[in-house]
Amino acid sequence: MRIIFMGTPEFAVPALEALAEAGHEIVAVYSQPPRPAGRGRKDRSSPVQARAEALGLPVRHPASLKSSEVQAEFAALKADVAVVAAYGLILPQPVLDAPGRGCLNIHASLLPRWRGAAPIQRAIMAGDAETGICIMAMEAGLDTGPVLLRARMPIGAEETAGELQARLARMGAELIVEALEQLDALVPEPQPAAGVSYAAKIDKAEARVDWTRPAEEVDRQIRGLSPFPGAWCEIGGARVKLLGARLAEGSGAPGEALDDALTVACGVGAVALTRLQRAGKGAQEAPDFLRGWPVARGTRL
Repeated sequence: MRIIFMGTPEFAVPALEALAEAGHEIVAVYSQPPRPAGRGRKDRSSPVQARAEALGLPVRHPASLKSSEVQAEFAALKADVAVVAAYGLILPQPVLDAPGRGCLNIHASLLPRWRGAAPIQRAIMAGDAETGICIMAMEAGLDTGPVLLRARMPIGAEETAGELQARLARMGAELIVEALEQLDALVPEPQPAAGVSYAAKIDKAEARVDWTRPAEEVDRQIRGLSPFPGAWCEIGGARVKLLGARLAEGSGAPGEALDDALTVACGVGAVALTRLQRAGKGAQEAPDFLRGWPVARGTRL
C-alpha cells in the first residue's frame, strides 16, 4: 500500500520500521518539528524523523495541519492509508478524509479505557493489571473510532512506563502490519459507551511524591512517571528523581528511611526505591546511588 506514516516519539519508531520491512511504499513521514533540546538548546529532530531519514524516507514536519496548503499537500500524496502513532497533532477532517482507506491509529490502551495523551502512564498509576494495543479507524473524536484489532498485555508488578512502552511499541508494530494484511477482512468494532476513561496529559505538578499516601499509590506513581517526567522527592535538601520502586515490608513515619537501603515508609506500608537520579547525574541503581550518597536509617525524605 501507499502509506503516509505520522508519528513523533520513540514509541512510533518500531511501527515505522515494521511497515518499511513489510514492503509498503511509505510516500511520506510526518513528524513534529525539531525542538530545542540538551544543554545547548539546539534543535533536535524527533526519533521518528531521525529514523525516517536513516531509511531514506521523505519527512515533513508542519507545525500544524490546519492550513489549506498543508492539507492539499497531504491529499496530493494519494495515499491508500495513513498510519498514526503518537503523532501529537490533531488531524482535521480534510486530513482524515484524504487517504483512500482512511487513517489508522496505533493506540496504547484497551479502548475505550484510557483515551487520550498518556495511556501508558495512567494505566500503571491506576493499578491496571493489563493494557494493550488497539488499531483504531480514526474519526474526529478523541480516540473514539471503531477498533479493527486489539491485543492484550499484562503489566509487570515492578514495570515502569518506559519498560512497558517499549513492549507495547513492539506489539503495535506487529499489529499494524497484521491489520494492513487483513484490512479487507477486518470488521470495525464500535467502542462501547461503558468503560470510557481519559488519560490526561501528565502534569509536572503530579511528580512530587507525597509520602503520606499508601505505599501502593506511591509505588505506582514512581513507576508510572519513569523515566519522564520522573517522580521526585528531596533527600538532604536536594531534589532527587525516583525512577524505580517496589512494594516492601515495614512501617514508620511517612517519608522515613526504615533501613540503610532506601526502604521508605508511606502512609500505609513502605516502598523500596530501586533506581534514582541526582540533578546533573545519570540514573543509578540503588546500591550504586548509596555508595556515593549514603541515606541512613531514620533520614526523612
